[in-house]
Amino acid sequence: MQNGQHSSVRVRFAPSPTGYPHVGNIRTALFNWLFARHSGGSFILRIEDTDAARRVEGAVEAIMDSMKWLGMDWDEGPIFQSDRLDLYQSEARRLVSTGDAFYCFCTPERLEAVRAEQSRQHLPPRYDGHCRDLPADEVQSRLDSGEPAVVRFKMPRSGETTVHDLIRGDVTFSNENLNDYVLLKSDGYPTYHLANVVDDHDMRISHVMRADEWISSTPLHVLLYEALGWEPAQFAHLPMILGPDKSKLSKRHGATMVTEYRDKGYLPEAMVNFLALLGWSLDDKTDLLSREELIANFSLERVGKTGAVFNMPKLDWMNGMYIRGLTREEFAERALPYLENGLNPEVSRPLNKDYVANVGILVQERVKLLSELPELCGFFFEEALDYPSSMLLVKGLDEADARRALQATLDVARSVDQWATASLEEAIRPLAEKLELSNKHLFGAIRVAISGRNATPPLFETMEVLGRDRCARRLEHALELLH
Repeated sequence: MQNGQHSSVRVRFAPSPTGYPHVGNIRTALFNWLFARHSGGSFILRIEDTDAARRVEGAVEAIMDSMKWLGMDWDEGPIFQSDRLDLYQSEARRLVSTGDAFYCFCTPERLEAVRAEQSRQHLPPRYDGHCRDLPADEVQSRLDSGEPAVVRFKMPRSGETTVHDLIRGDVTFSNENLNDYVLLKSDGYPTYHLANVVDDHDMRISHVMRADEWISSTPLHVLLYEALGWEPAQFAHLPMILGPDKSKLSKRHGATMVTEYRDKGYLPEAMVNFLALLGWSLDDKTDLLSREELIANFSLERVGKTGAVFNMPKLDWMNGMYIRGLTREEFAERALPYLENGLNPEVSRPLNKDYVANVGILVQERVKLLSELPELCGFFFEEALDYPSSMLLVKGLDEADARRALQATLDVARSVDQWATASLEEAIRPLAEKLELSNKHLFGAIRVAISGRNATPPLFETMEVLGRDRCARRLEHALELLH
């Protein structure tokens, strides 16, 4: 049994709906999910929505949509903190009654003035303890009068608090440098710190796995557990995700909404594989791991301490590998939504899945993103091609020779017995010698005529998929352009 793991593993992903989920959020969710599935434990989705002023419309739906796309199912939830305010308020009052917390009546203006003075003196910004030791009767009188107050934790002023982290080991903090953090705001809503600890205890969370930016808050959480008389969860702070320049990941590096990766045509299995390797590894050489392999092998021992670099070229490579690993039918199924949404409006819909599969055979090896498909193979679906006649005059080919090449090809297209790659090549390839043209000129002119492009999948395979009638119409159109 690995360090910190036991038979009743319960972990949670607890996003705040103050924005849409990006790769950092979802990497945290994935590590929790993999740990739960590897351990046979439970994965809980909790929405920390107590900051109503910053809540973004649609964020909760985007969070759940991203998780569903990546196949991260949850066993309990979603649980909303806004439905549990009574519980947080009750525990805040209990902390005040035991002397571990206190009511603070300081106005925002006073706190701002304190911070300004601390800044002038080059001191770290922190609460100055103004209300920490107010007489009980004064506190009650001010509360009775309706004066706004928050509840702050009474942080010890001396000694040290040691946090044991399953990834980083023991991390020790000097209490004199810690703040009397607000636990309950004047509107009765909890801060992250109080709600987080209360919920983790109430939901029997065994392991708290979160971004390492929260490690500085963990001594407060440990002391809160102690003050409330509860056994703390085990902590594991995950390494930061960095851009290629080793700075914190930002939008310019690729920290966009997870659903944007779906829209661009990344496969969920490629995204899961890629995200899993942002801070965790099986060994020093294995890059491609299925979901089942990730679950079977995931452990906290293999989570690194240093930042993980978000490498977009590697993600693109990985996505291409997964695309090429799809069967003919799987590729067609994945391709259909991108073609339906991306092809020209005049293309008849719904698309024929068998035809899409036939096209897919020709382009699958070249695709890195499914969103490339409408541009890459749109000519397979469009009726009218739009290109200048000059394209038919492949470098060094004059107009008269181009007409002869296309007319001869049209005659073959109309007369060849079997419309198949082998018979088309057998009938068309000899035309080059017969017309005293190079293969480059003959095939180049045909390619432009049937596709409107200079580059396509293999010519004769392309003609077979396009079909006799469509190829004949396009050759006729090309001849009209030349006349």
